[in-house]
Amino acid sequence: MCKPLIILCALSILFISAGTGPVLGCTSIMVGTKASADGSVMTSHTCDSHRTSSAIEVVPPAQYPAGATITLTKRSDDNSGPMERYGREVTGTIPQVAETYGYLNPAYACMNEFQVAIGESTFGGREELQSDKGLIDCETLTRLMLERATTARDAIRIGGALIEEYGWNDAGEVLTISDEKEAWAMEIIGPGKDKVGAIWAAQRVPDDHVAVYANAARIRLIDLDNPEFYMTSANVISTAVEMGFYDPESGFPFQFCYAYDPGGRRSMAAKRREWRALDLLAPSLKLHPESENYPFSVKPEEPVTPLRVMEIFRDTYEGTDYDFVKHFTVTDEKTGQTVKSPLANPFMPYDANKLFKINGGWGWRGERTIARWYTMYATITQSRAWLPDAVGGIVWFGYDNCAMTTFVPIYAGVTDLPEDYRTDGRTTGFSRDSAWWAFNRVATLAAHRWGDMRQDVAAVRDPLQEQFLTGVTGIDATAARLYQDNTAEARAFLTGYVKGACQAVVKAYWDLGDRLWTQYDEKW
Repeated sequence: MCKPLIILCALSILFISAGTGPVLGCTSIMVGTKASADGSVMTSHTCDSHRTSSAIEVVPPAQYPAGATITLTKRSDDNSGPMERYGREVTGTIPQVAETYGYLNPAYACMNEFQVAIGESTFGGREELQSDKGLIDCETLTRLMLERATTARDAIRIGGALIEEYGWNDAGEVLTISDEKEAWAMEIIGPGKDKVGAIWAAQRVPDDHVAVYANAARIRLIDLDNPEFYMTSANVISTAVEMGFYDPESGFPFQFCYAYDPGGRRSMAAKRREWRALDLLAPSLKLHPESENYPFSVKPEEPVTPLRVMEIFRDTYEGTDYDFVKHFTVTDEKTGQTVKSPLANPFMPYDANKLFKINGGWGWRGERTIARWYTMYATITQSRAWLPDAVGGIVWFGYDNCAMTTFVPIYAGVTDLPEDYRTDGRTTGFSRDSAWWAFNRVATLAAHRWGDMRQDVAAVRDPLQEQFLTGVTGIDATAARLYQDNTAEARAFLTGYVKGACQAVVKAYWDLGDRLWTQYDEKW
């Protein structure tokens, strides 16, 4: 078969698969203060949806008069632009508080001015519990929490009260919430068809532990007599009993995940990522990759850095029995031997593992890697108690496929971001006015010749990442010193630094994409 025909066949598979649209899925890793290398608390989020907005904005603090209200919206399909994307439709209004706090606001709000941070992972749960009567969906709740809370515990209490009163209208979700002292996971499910309210439970990650979420509920036993580690809605058990999800006469204890997300423990897409992340952080536990359950959290064997979380987010199970690439083989026409296909990669054709029935196929309950081609953006947050909030809070922000992106440090104290970071690439279609496209183009190109181009990507990605990771120490010191005398000057300094970092990395990726087009033009 001639080379052009091979490419044509490959692209046909690619576009057929892409047209079906992936099932949403996000990974979140939490790190306690004694588990991190520097004493920070971390949470994170891979926003695995190419229909989500790529824009990130800085929402300033505000004050409101008595009687003010806030209009709430929920996610909806919007095909009015050049590409399929999610829009927002109004659900109603609720009273606004007198004062709101500033926060960083990508699709899911991620950190506020008090270093309260949020990650997210959808688990779906029982469909019969989803209600359209409520006013609040997941994206809205992250904003309401961050504009009103000064601690992780406050965010849970405030968010829980809001969804109980005004209603949850989303599928099952977990929010991974942290501040400079603690990390918590809050699992939320709807109250039932045509009902207004919510069911939720929250569990704290021990300070010397790490935890991971990968699109399945994970809270099992709940100790209601231990408020230091558990918080719940009042109906958390009674609703399960009422709807037949739990029998108190069974002799078995109530377990949240089995009552409200029984399918999650059967999801290979979830369990494999849980195993991989925990196994990378605590390999001596020798967790079995086929287990039904893993510990809610584990003590890592090495102090965890932001770079370590980035590396886990890049993971494709390479070197394990579940490495997708080893399944992509062809027969050498000259030798007759089975060799690795030149198209072998963990990303494209997009659903080749489903096509070839690799590891059970791909899907919500099938197989997938941690790094995915359809990640819109990813965040890794650090909340650091020894610095002023404006300086201590960092969001490591990376666009598109985590295996190929560079994460830029965005401080909680910034007042603005470059325009191309504030421009949604799903609205514009391909455009150099949206930063996301610089990273998406590189990731899409590199996936077609992963074995070769991954080296070209790493040659740009890794030095930039090292520069940013080592550089924050000096930026921290300068900003903290300025903050003592003039908070506005400190914020201006941080804003200038972050803008410069964003602009540098975007230029590097536009240049890299141009080079890949040119360098491999004769090699396709």
